[in-house]
Amino acid sequence: MTASDREPPTSVDALVIGAGAGGMTAALVCALEGLDVLLCERSAQVGGTTATSAGTIWVPGTKLARDAGHTDTIADARRYLDAVVGPAPDNRRDVYLETGKDVVEYLAQRTEVKFFPYVKHPDYQANRPGSTVAGRPLAPVPFDGRLLGDDFKLLRPPIGEFMALGGMMIGRDDIEPLTRPFGSLASFRKAMSLLWRQATDRLRYPRGTRLLMGNALAGRLLASLKAQRVSIRVNTRLQELIVENGRVTGAVVNADGTQQRITARRGVIIATGGTGGSVERMNDYVRPKLADAVAFESADGDGIRIAKAAGAAIEDDHASPMFWSPVSRTPWLKGGRGTYPHILLDRAKPGLIAVNTAGRRFVDEALSYHDFVAGMHRSHETVQSIPAWLICDHEFMHKYGLGRIPPGRRSFGWAVKNGYLVEASSLEGLAKAIGVDAAGLSDSVARNNRYALSGEDTDFGKGSTEFDRNNGDPKHAPNPCLGPISMAPYYAMAVYPSTLGSSVGLKCDADGRVLGSNGAPIAGLFACGNDMASIMRGTYPGPGITIGPAMVFGWRAAMAIAGKTG
Repeated sequence: MTASDREPPTSVDALVIGAGAGGMTAALVCALEGLDVLLCERSAQVGGTTATSAGTIWVPGTKLARDAGHTDTIADARRYLDAVVGPAPDNRRDVYLETGKDVVEYLAQRTEVKFFPYVKHPDYQANRPGSTVAGRPLAPVPFDGRLLGDDFKLLRPPIGEFMALGGMMIGRDDIEPLTRPFGSLASFRKAMSLLWRQATDRLRYPRGTRLLMGNALAGRLLASLKAQRVSIRVNTRLQELIVENGRVTGAVVNADGTQQRITARRGVIIATGGTGGSVERMNDYVRPKLADAVAFESADGDGIRIAKAAGAAIEDDHASPMFWSPVSRTPWLKGGRGTYPHILLDRAKPGLIAVNTAGRRFVDEALSYHDFVAGMHRSHETVQSIPAWLICDHEFMHKYGLGRIPPGRRSFGWAVKNGYLVEASSLEGLAKAIGVDAAGLSDSVARNNRYALSGEDTDFGKGSTEFDRNNGDPKHAPNPCLGPISMAPYYAMAVYPSTLGSSVGLKCDADGRVLGSNGAPIAGLFACGNDMASIMRGTYPGPGITIGPAMVFGWRAAMAIAGKTG
C-alpha cells in the first residue's frame, strides 16, 4: 500500500499523478474496473487541498437529495449555471450535470466514499434563475481515522487554524457546545463527548481521529484505496512525460531523489492540483500580485507545465484565473504565520462591515468568499483595498468571534498584542491605527447603524438573499445580517486575497482527455481536478464546485482508460 510495502512497479495500466480528491478518485476507479494502477504523490502525505477544505461537492439531482425530500432537477441546475457562468464553450458542463449523480451512487455502492445532503445550503448566487436553497451541496460523512491503522499518518491534516486542543477537528455544529458548554444539558453532553474523544485520541495519535469535512473525504478515499490494495508512492514528483509516436506512454518521476521511468500501458492522469498553491506561478495570471495561498503548496503548476511541454493546450479565458477566499494572517507562537480563511462564520453576521483605505464599504460582506474577494479586486482598481479591514465592536467580538478568535471571549489581549487584531476606544483612533480615512470610516459605520434599524442595506443589499441570511444570525431582527457597531472598544482585522485553487488549466474533453493545440486529444494523456480547466470558468456558483468536478472527471477519465466510456 505505502512506499515501504514493496518496490514501486515500473509498468502499470494507469499512472495517476497527484493524490487529491481527483487523483485519488481516478486511481480508485481504475482499480475497481480491474486495472493495475499506481498513484504517485509529490508530498509526504495524501489528500492535497481537499484534506484542508470543507470537502463539499456540488452535484445536482442525486438520489441522496431526493431521499431527503429535495426537489432539485438537472434542468434547473443547468439554468442556474447558464445564468452564473455564461455560455459553455464545450459539452463538459452538460456531461458533468448528467454524470455527477451516477458517480456519487457508484462510489456509495462500491467504496467507503459517502456523502449526505445539507439540510440547508443555498447556492451562492441565490437570486439567479434555477438556484436552490438545498439539495445540490453534499457533505462527506464523518470518518473514524482509527480505521486507517498505520496509514493514518499518510493523511494530510487540516490547517491548524481549523483545529483545537492539539488537533481536534471542529465542525460548524460543534462551535456552540464547545464555546458555551453550560448553555444547555445537550451542549454540555456534546462538549464532554468531544473532549473525551480528543483526550483518548491524543494518548495514541498525533492528532484527533474524528475526521470531518475535507479530511473525512480524503480519509474515506484513502481507506477505499487501501481496500483495493492500490499502490501509493509519496515523495514522488513528476519530472516529464514520455511521448512515443505522439502518444503518452508513461512518465519519469523523482522518487525520494531517484529518477524512475514508469510505463503506463493505457494512460497517464495528471491531477497535481493546478497552480493555486504557488504565489509565484499565480502571479503569472493575477494582478495585483498575491501574497497568500490556502491551496496546498505542492499545487504549483507542475502538471500543467509538463503537460504543456508535451503539446497540451491551455484554457485561460475565464472570468477569473483563480478561486478566492479572504484570509487573515495568524501569527504562530514559534514564529512564522498561517492563514485563516474567512469562509462563513463571521462576515455575514450582524454588526460587521468591510472597508478600504478610504474607510468606505465596497461590497456586501455576506457574499461568498470568492465574490467577496472579487469585490476587493474591483475596489482596489481605484482605492487601495488590499488589505481590506473587517470592522466590528466589542459586542460583536463577544457574541460571534472574528477569524481565529472564537465567540464567548471578553478579552482579546493576546490577539491585539501579536498584531492579529487592532483595538481602539474610538472609531477615530481605530482609523488612525489601521491607516484608513477617519471621516470615511465614521460615515460608513453611521450608515450601517441606520441600515441595522431599518433592516435594509441600500448600498450593497447585505442580508437581501437567501444565501446571505443563511449565514447570518437567525435570532437577530429585522435583518439577520445587519447590526449596529456602537459598543466600544472597536476592532479591526486585515484580510487579504488568497487562492483556494485555480480555474485556468489544461483544455480537456468530457472524458478528461487532454487536448493539444490542434484541438485533438493527446493519446494516453488525461487530466482532472484543478489541472483541468474548470467548467465554472472562474465563477463560483456554489460550495463544492472544485471538488465535485474533480471527482466526476476523475471517474470519467478512469472509465475512459478502462474502455467503459467513449
